[in-house]
Amino acid sequence: MIPDWLEPLATRLPTLTVADLDWRVDSSGSGRPAAVLVLLADGPAGPEVLLTERAGTLRQHSGQVAFPGGRSDPGDADAAATALREAEEETGLDPAGVEVLGALPPLLLAHSGHEVTPVIAHWREPAPVGPVDPEEVARVERVPLSELLADDARLTLRGPGGYVGPAFAVRGLLVWGFTAEVLVRVLAFGGLDRPAGEARGGAALTLQQALDRAGARA
Repeated sequence: MIPDWLEPLATRLPTLTVADLDWRVDSSGSGRPAAVLVLLADGPAGPEVLLTERAGTLRQHSGQVAFPGGRSDPGDADAAATALREAEEETGLDPAGVEVLGALPPLLLAHSGHEVTPVIAHWREPAPVGPVDPEEVARVERVPLSELLADDARLTLRGPGGYVGPAFAVRGLLVWGFTAEVLVRVLAFGGLDRPAGEARGGAALTLQQALDRAGARA
């Protein structure tokens, strides 16, 4: 049984389309398949989400905050299998304690050529997690939504290539780009965000300014 606060999101997921997501690039089915796990749980401070910080030595997206996930393997039955396998490999997550609620439509990321499916799940039986391979994942955090959505945590970021979008500065981490975009949508669809019109982070910051604000590593 999922908690009451997750019911609206679980009910909405089967009806969502790419159009509902207001995504910048529609999926065309031409990208390399990948999946990420948006894992939500009841924590000591209320609802929380599992995030990872990529190792600073990686060639791509080093030091960035992300959901557990990665490319699909030929043996993966579906996107959920990919997301759970990757989460286990990266954080030591036990898939047996996870209940998959559904998924957002696959989203094509033009800059990387990946078609990423965000898999939404309830962490029914939370257990200790952490970096399995420090050369891939530097840090694993269970971040309370109350901290993520605090006024002083929410930013608007002006990133490379003219990108402007939401960001979160929390626990020495800067959450931005694809991860922040998905978070904003998932929380909105589930009624877990604050009502429209409340604080949204003020003027857009450069990436370096946002990193400084978060106290995060570049």
